[in-house]
Amino acid sequence: MKPSSLIIGRQPLIEAIQSGRGIDKILFQRNVSGESIGEIRKLAERHGIPIQQVPQEKLFSLTRANHQGVLALASLLRYADLQQVIDQVQIEKIPALFVLLDGITDVRNIGAIARSAVCCGAQAIIIPDKGIAALNEEALKSSAGALEKIHICRVSSLLKAVDTLHLNGISVYASGMEAEYKVYELDWNGPCCIMMGSEDKGLQPYLRKAADRHFAIPMVGNFDSFNVSVAAG
Repeated sequence: MKPSSLIIGRQPLIEAIQSGRGIDKILFQRNVSGESIGEIRKLAERHGIPIQQVPQEKLFSLTRANHQGVLALASLLRYADLQQVIDQVQIEKIPALFVLLDGITDVRNIGAIARSAVCCGAQAIIIPDKGIAALNEEALKSSAGALEKIHICRVSSLLKAVDTLHLNGISVYASGMEAEYKVYELDWNGPCCIMMGSEDKGLQPYLRKAADRHFAIPMVGNFDSFNVSVAAG
């Protein structure tokens, strides 16, 4: 772990969150307490930052500095609020084109998806705060810098994100092997969000159920499926 990627101590972490700095994860020493810990918890919840309880040995393996029972892993990217991105897109009067990723654990796939998204004019990628690959140096390299050119909206609940999209008039389309529409049969001219799941499990059932339309990408033969980054492209 590079020292520059760590935020060490309670007050430095509070200031980092309030300044809008991207944070991948907060590590709390087990049973840590104090007024500032409560404040950090509230800030983390507000900004969608996951918190993990770890033994003291874990913190000391990352730094020998006085961490006060708290460490954070700084992100290479700045995360955006989904509603604020939607508002910005609507002000610009261009149809929203978002991509929602569920269970994508290969950073190279995420990087490739981001690259295709930017090239096709998408404004945002929506990811969960857990269960997805970290957006690290390898992801940035795979994206050829695209991850820095598109809004990354990290949310605590993908289902709530879908609700937010619906409330703002954005249709949600889900990819799947057995769908009632082919990809070319849907109307892509209006505001929409494409949901892509992992290659092995696909989208979680509750997300499939929340979609407005389901689409399949035609393939020749009986081969398993496209790579998720190719399908997203």
